Amino acid sequence: MEIHNAVKESDDRRLKTKYNNAVYVIQRVLALYSIEEVAFSFNGGKDSTVLLHLLRAGYYLHNKEKSLSNGDLENFPIRIIYFESPSAFPEINSFTHDTATTYGLEMEIITLDFKSGLEDLLKAKPIRAIFLGVRIGDPTAVGQEQFSPSSPGWPPFMRVNPILDWSYRDIWSFILTCKVTYCGLYDQGYTSIGSIYDTVPNKLLCISHSSSCGGKYKPAYLLSNGRLERAGRTKKSAPSAGRTPVGEVMDGVDSHKNIMLTASVITVGDEILYLRSGSVGDDLGLALCQKLHSIGWTVSQAAVVQNDIDSVAEEVERQKSANDMVFVFGGVGQLHSDVTLAGVAKACGVRLAPDEEFEEYLRHLIGDHCTGDRNEMAQLPEGITELLDHEKLPVPLIKCQNVIILTATNVPELEKEWDCLIELTRSSGLFAVMEPYASKSLSTFLSDVETAQPLSELCLKFPDLKIVCRRKSRSGPLIISLEGKDVARIESATEALCNKFLPGAFSEV
Repeated sequence: MEIHNAVKESDDRRLKTKYNNAVYVIQRVLALYSIEEVAFSFNGGKDSTVLLHLLRAGYYLHNKEKSLSNGDLENFPIRIIYFESPSAFPEINSFTHDTATTYGLEMEIITLDFKSGLEDLLKAKPIRAIFLGVRIGDPTAVGQEQFSPSSPGWPPFMRVNPILDWSYRDIWSFILTCKVTYCGLYDQGYTSIGSIYDTVPNKLLCISHSSSCGGKYKPAYLLSNGRLERAGRTKKSAPSAGRTPVGEVMDGVDSHKNIMLTASVITVGDEILYLRSGSVGDDLGLALCQKLHSIGWTVSQAAVVQNDIDSVAEEVERQKSANDMVFVFGGVGQLHSDVTLAGVAKACGVRLAPDEEFEEYLRHLIGDHCTGDRNEMAQLPEGITELLDHEKLPVPLIKCQNVIILTATNVPELEKEWDCLIELTRSSGLFAVMEPYASKSLSTFLSDVETAQPLSELCLKFPDLKIVCRRKSRSGPLIISLEGKDVARIESATEALCNKFLPGAFSEV
């Protein structure tokens, strides 16, 4: 069989592994169900095309093992379902029907919507399992496994996803290695094809660097970053409820003086909870709070949680809904205690899933130590992860909704990551850079009793300022810090406080 032989003769070890795993799933289905009980939902797209040929190979091997045939696939018996839509590209329709003719496929053409069409079909046919070309990263893939029962409210059947763990690169590696014919739209710059109303060529494949490339695009298999596969899907923006998206607040200008954005800082690490203070984690937390103040953000809380998935998930879930952004560091890596990513995934209601692009970064970083086709360090929260790539960083930082995960283990590394984040946000609106907070600190040897009432009055008179008092030691001076975004207000508050005491009672720190 040409597909099986092409993969077998390939030098691509990753493709061979993916192929063998997918074919194993297909053979399992053919062993569990009769031919009359299985079907394949074919839509003419690249993923569906790959699955068609995997099914042909799986059926060939299934029969070969049972000595039922010599591999002749002229009569491919698996039922093919095609949901024909008026909003589909004509090229997709033509390719689908041409493919059916080429491989002798008998198609059930359904013009109803997917759910209604399935209900009618399953009433008329004894179908119990349906092969689907779903891959991780697809909107419908969240929560699915290779074998997943249909969702509540849908007609009962087993969803079978043989290529669930395949990446964009894997799909094209199979197509090119096996010389599979695919829809011509992919040679015109389309990388993910939906309807004629929501799909355009991927601008990342535009040949010209000018504002208009004259309709000339490179083929889909030349897209270097598979995470951007759906960049050709157009989106309609809708007004968001609740908080204003931080990306919509531009760099600090006078009109945004009164906008207050809040962040929380979460440190993950048993060593910080159980060791004495002054650890690296303490330094990182303090430095990050200072960085956030420098761009005008208020830190609502700085928390430390233990290396436990549930503890991380509970804290992240609590803080992400109460703040504009959450910054997390610690617990990222491959040790048993590195549970931050799993905790963030649980807080967001998704699972960890393999990410090909992140795995490539890790391979470049740790080389031969990154073995096999599944690297546990490359498991990221499914469907919500954005990689924040910067040329000065060895691996991208990770953003999941309004949670940014930092990998710094010391202050110099944090400085570097922070500078990269600021560069990224100025170019892409990652989060808002506001007018920075200003502060002034005064030192006095006055007692707490003498200063308590005047400071309480000062807080009432200047509610826009944050006034903090502290002593480094019991006998040391009292340090009073005034913080806010209006320098004039800070000066006015300082003057008002000093006027309540004799000259020289306070000195500026």
